[in-house]
Amino acid sequence: MPLRLTSVAFRQGGDIPKKYTCDGDNVSPPFAWSGAPEGTRSFLLICDDPDAPAETFHHWAAFDIPPDWRGLREGHGAASLTNGFRQAINDSGKPGYSGPCPPLGDKAHRYHFQLNALSEASLPVAPSATCLEVITLATRYVLEFVELVGLYQRLMKHKPRRVGE
Repeated sequence: MPLRLTSVAFRQGGDIPKKYTCDGDNVSPPFAWSGAPEGTRSFLLICDDPDAPAETFHHWAAFDIPPDWRGLREGHGAASLTNGFRQAINDSGKPGYSGPCPPLGDKAHRYHFQLNALSEASLPVAPSATCLEVITLATRYVLEFVELVGLYQRLMKHKPRRVGE
């Protein structure tokens, strides 16, 4: 059975609820997975935005997730750093999850939540490692990966005009 990643918060290609974004509670959605390949010693879950204006924006890298876990509950963020796994410094410069936050008025951005089954139990990175550093190091240990892509768009809010303006 291939590795599978799902969320009760959104479906493949669906809209990510505001709760899990910078416009809401800015906490991670819940995830469930199954089908880990033989030899899996840990998991890495990342969230990237390839539609960011400059280059891919790394929102999250949760790693050293124990191999017997079958998901993560919702609510991980900067305040939940001691929870049985490690979290890297995201591109906002903070540890933990930083939810989708595309520029106001941009088209919907695609957020790639990628689960990686790793052959290594613990990644040898410093506590100050960035998401990109974790992702780069983990590449050599990936046994299998799967992606769940969600969409999020921040619409412009129009200020009401007064008569005569």
